[in-house]
Amino acid sequence: MPIYHKLGNIPNKRHVIFKKPNGGYYYEQLFGTEGFNGHSSLLYHIHRPTQVKEIITSYSVAPKIAINKNIKSLLLQGFQVKPEDDFIDSRKPMLVNNDCIIGLAAPRHSMKNYFYKNADADELLFVHKGKGILRTFMGNIPFEYGDYLVIPRGMIYQIEFENTDNRLFYVESHSPFYTPGRYKSSSGQLLEHSPFCERDYKLPQNIEVHDEKGDFIIKIKKENMIHELEYATHPFDVVGWDGYNFPYGFSIHNFEPITGRVHQPPPVHQTFETATFVVCSFVPRLYDYHPKAIPAPYNHSNIDSDEVLYYVDGDFMSRNNIKQGHITLHPKGIPHGPAPGAMERSIGQKETQELAVMVDTFKPLMVTEDALAIDDGQYYKSWAE
Repeated sequence: MPIYHKLGNIPNKRHVIFKKPNGGYYYEQLFGTEGFNGHSSLLYHIHRPTQVKEIITSYSVAPKIAINKNIKSLLLQGFQVKPEDDFIDSRKPMLVNNDCIIGLAAPRHSMKNYFYKNADADELLFVHKGKGILRTFMGNIPFEYGDYLVIPRGMIYQIEFENTDNRLFYVESHSPFYTPGRYKSSSGQLLEHSPFCERDYKLPQNIEVHDEKGDFIIKIKKENMIHELEYATHPFDVVGWDGYNFPYGFSIHNFEPITGRVHQPPPVHQTFETATFVVCSFVPRLYDYHPKAIPAPYNHSNIDSDEVLYYVDGDFMSRNNIKQGHITLHPKGIPHGPAPGAMERSIGQKETQELAVMVDTFKPLMVTEDALAIDDGQYYKSWAE
């Protein structure tokens, strides 16, 4: 995030004494990534944020790999993932490599009895169904259908849902999420050709300050394990902070599509980048306006990346028999393109109402048992005439 933001009360200089009104000191914490070289923020706690009382339990949440080296195109029927009450239990990894985990979740209930922290990965949660509030020690972010929630690693948070019908598509990344470099000036401002701007971000607001001692459970994910730790103070005791490393939201509906006279390549849809994969947003847009344009995407070789598409809503012109919540995987090594008849069907069409999220990974993805359980088994043959 190239935006400076602050909330609450902070001293006028970093790393200096910051006294409480009734005596004593606030405790400063540097919250950063990539050592001391990435984005960071300085937080000021009422209590020391280090007070572990007990490590209660540890258990594995490692993805169960079904296919290690995959060449098969897959269609995963995402809405077949059954809802579960608990937020962590509901998260089902589908496709994984050493850089990321791509998964689905259908949590019924809010996180009320514990807090959660991913110590390994930044998280990108896409809200397909549901509405609520992301609560963090750096402030709260209301979310709704179509929102991306970017949660830096190490962030302690809770998710509060309004209802029980919730569907999330998520990506855990071992390198931070950034806005694409070509959209930004040398100092980080989003430029005029960017398909979104700083005004579109949902920044944390309404910082909660809890001065409470007791027994507070934080579930920490580290190296594919969940460790339940009991802390002596409420983790949301931050009275103020400032910096560049914080959670934020961005609605896919605020992505402004880039169009042209002929078909534009997928990078025009790019929304986020990491060191190891990119994320793109396909949104309602006008089709190409050359008199002989073919709106359907041309066939192309997947040589450099595995392509994952999560279908959200609208008409999916290039595919046949696609429904909401479906995921397609087009693995590197073989070309793919529009389904038979899709190219011809697209000629003369003026616009699309599709809504989809694409993740292109630079390393091959392994397929989990959870993914095979919802695979249609026939998609890889769908290009045969």
